[in-house]
Amino acid sequence: MSLLDLRDLSVSLHGTPLLSEVNLTLNQGEIFGLVGESGSGKSLTALALMGLLPEGATGTGSARFDGQDLLALKEPALCQIRGKRIAMIFQEPMTALNPLMTIGDQVAETLRVHGRVSRAEARATARARLDRVGLSAPRFPLSLYPHELSGGQRQRVAIALAIALRPALLIADEPTTALDVTTQAQILDLLRGLVEEERMSLLLITHDLAVIANLAGRTAVMKSGRIVEQGPTETLFRNRTHPYTRALFAASTHQPAPGPRRGTLRGEYLHQKETEPASFWQKYSPPTAPDSRPPAPENTLLTVTHAERSYRLPRPSAFAAHPLLRAVDDVSFSIFAGESLGLVGESGCGKSTLTRAILGLETLQGGAITLNGAPVSRAMPAPLRAQVQVVFQDPYGSFNPRHRIDRLIAEPFHLTGLPADWPERVAEALREVGLSPDDRHKYIHEFSGGQRQRIAIARALIIRPALIVLDEAVSALDVRVRAQVLDLLAQLRESHDLAYLFISHDLSVVRAITSRVLVMQAGKIVEEGASEDVFAAPRHPYTATLVAATPQIPPDWMAARLEGETHAT
Repeated sequence: MSLLDLRDLSVSLHGTPLLSEVNLTLNQGEIFGLVGESGSGKSLTALALMGLLPEGATGTGSARFDGQDLLALKEPALCQIRGKRIAMIFQEPMTALNPLMTIGDQVAETLRVHGRVSRAEARATARARLDRVGLSAPRFPLSLYPHELSGGQRQRVAIALAIALRPALLIADEPTTALDVTTQAQILDLLRGLVEEERMSLLLITHDLAVIANLAGRTAVMKSGRIVEQGPTETLFRNRTHPYTRALFAASTHQPAPGPRRGTLRGEYLHQKETEPASFWQKYSPPTAPDSRPPAPENTLLTVTHAERSYRLPRPSAFAAHPLLRAVDDVSFSIFAGESLGLVGESGCGKSTLTRAILGLETLQGGAITLNGAPVSRAMPAPLRAQVQVVFQDPYGSFNPRHRIDRLIAEPFHLTGLPADWPERVAEALREVGLSPDDRHKYIHEFSGGQRQRIAIARALIIRPALIVLDEAVSALDVRVRAQVLDLLAQLRESHDLAYLFISHDLSVVRAITSRVLVMQAGKIVEEGASEDVFAAPRHPYTATLVAATPQIPPDWMAARLEGETHAT
C-alpha cells in the first residue's frame, strides 16, 4: 500500500529551479534509499515533504501522504502532521537538539505538543522511548543534557524524539555520517527494528552506498535535482544503467593510485629527498634550528612513549560510571618520515585526546612525545610546532567566514613570521591542491564542501610541515569528492615527502590511504600492523568487531560493469 507518492515535485528559489519533476513512491513499512552527491537535492526533497522549504522557495506538483497533498496544506495543518505523522532525524544531532534542555524534556515536549498528555505521562513515555533506543536508566537519566552524551548517544536521543508519537513516516537525513562503524551499525539496526516493529516507513537519505545496500529495499539516485535512476536496490546496484550511477559506484570503490612509498614500513622506507628534483616545497623550506632539532633515529619523525592522560569527571556520567576517565592509557608508537599511519577506534576511545597531545595542545600526565627528537608540549618553540599541521573534519567550521581565502591560508605563518612573498606562496598552495590562484580573493562560503577541504589542505601545506594530522578529513564528503581528496592527499605525500596521521571511523578509507594502522580501544592501542594485514585478518577481537560492523556492498552486486567505470573529477 502506497503511503507517500511524489508526482512531478519541483522546487524553485526566486525563480531558480532546485528540484525538477521528482517522482517516487514509498510503501507502508518500506525502507526507501535516496542517494546522490551533496547539492543533488536529497535534503531539499525531505524539507519539501516537511513543509520546511527556505523563504522564497516554492513547490509545484504533488506530494500525497496518506491521501493528503502536503504541498496544498496550510501551516496549521502541517503542524498537526510534523512530528506526529511524519518525523525527521537530522544529520547533526548536536545542532538538532536544544543544548539548554534536558533530553527528557526534549522528548516529552513533542508528546505534550501533539499528545495532550500530562507532564507525568509525557515523562513516562519519554523514558520508554529512550529505553527503546538503548538509552536506559539508570545510566541515562532524563536529567542529562546533550553535551553530556557522545555523538552516537545524541543521535539516539534524536531518534527517540522522532519516534515519540510513532509516526507513519520517518525521514532520516544522513543519520550515521559522523558516527564510528560500531555505533553506525547499532543505529542502522535500531532503524531497521523500528520499521519492522512499528510498521513505519523509512526514507533513508545518504551518500553511503554500502549503507543503502544493507538497509533499503528500493533506491533512487538523484543528480542536480532530478531522479536519474530508481528501482529495487539489488537490481539498481547490479545494472547501474545511468552514467552518473556508474560514476558513484566507481568512486565508492576507488583506491588512490599507489606511489613508490605506499606500503612502506619500519626499515623499508628509502629517503629520497636528495634524489628528487627541486620543488616549491624544497625551495621554500625554512632552515632548521639546530637547538630545537637534535639528532634522531634514522627516518623516525614522531615518537609517542608510554603516553598517559586522565580526566576527573564532575560526576558519574554516560561516558563513565567512575569519576576518573583514563582517556590515553600507556600508548606507544612511532610515525616515520613519509609514512601514512591510520588511527581507528570508536568515539570516546581516546583518539581526540591523543591527537591534541601530538599537536601540543594537551599536557600528558605520563610518558612523552617527541618530534624529530625534540619534546612536544604546550611550551614547544614555534619552529617545532610548525612541523605539525592539522586538517579538521568540518572545513567550514574551521575557517573564519569574515576573512578572504588568502588570509585564511596564510594563518599558519604566525608561527614562522609572515614572509614578503606570502601572496605568491598562497597562490602556489592553491595550485598544489587543484584550485585557481584567483580563488584567494573569495570567501569560504563561495566554495563547495570538497573545495573547502582542499583549501584546508592548502592551509596545512603553506609552511611545509613534516606531519599532517587528518582528523576525519573526508568523513563528511560524498563518495566522488572523497575519491578526489584521497587522490590529492596521495599525490601530495609523494611529491612533498609528507607523513600523515589519518584518523577516521571509515575503515575502507583508512585501508585505501594508509600503509600501517593503529587500533585504539578504551585508551589503549590494542592492535598495530600493516593496514592490509590488520583489516584482512584482524588478531584482536575488538578489531574484528570493527571490521564486521563496516557495511559492505555484496561483491557479486559490484562485479558487473566495474570495468571501465571511472569517477568524475
